[in-house]
Amino acid sequence: MAGLPPEIKALAELSPVEDLLLAVLRDGLPGIAVQSLISKSQTFPFVLIRRDPSFGSWAGDTRFTDSARVAVHTFCQDPNGDEDAAILSEAVRVVLRNAWLNQQVYPGRGHITRVDLASSPRRATDWATATGPVQYADLPTGVWRYEASYDIAIRKPRTRPFPIQ
Repeated sequence: MAGLPPEIKALAELSPVEDLLLAVLRDGLPGIAVQSLISKSQTFPFVLIRRDPSFGSWAGDTRFTDSARVAVHTFCQDPNGDEDAAILSEAVRVVLRNAWLNQQVYPGRGHITRVDLASSPRRATDWATATGPVQYADLPTGVWRYEASYDIAIRKPRTRPFPIQ
């Protein structure tokens, strides 16, 4: 058999949490790369978002809602990389808050119904201190990383979400 049968795939109620946040932050941070993976030839500044596997909520909600904790990493390069990464981290918070308060809907992805800062932005100089993904042991020279965590509640679209890019 080559892959899952269509009737099995039809059972899945996929959550577009990362897809929604990619859309929200790409829209709200023009000129800044917003990704869910680090590329081999990564350029800076950029924002990395990842769903935290330690928190989620479902509770059989038929209203197509989902909750997740999301780690948001902001990266900026010298000169002024430390200050810029802190400012970018704050800009992320404002964009998420505004998308929630304005009930901004993203077709095929849904909208944010609640956002709470679970862990304030903080400087982290290497991945050893990260609570999220580890893709390289240390940051490149002259690059600064700030990390924050958010508890996000979303209303999913009634149609199947787009795949994570």
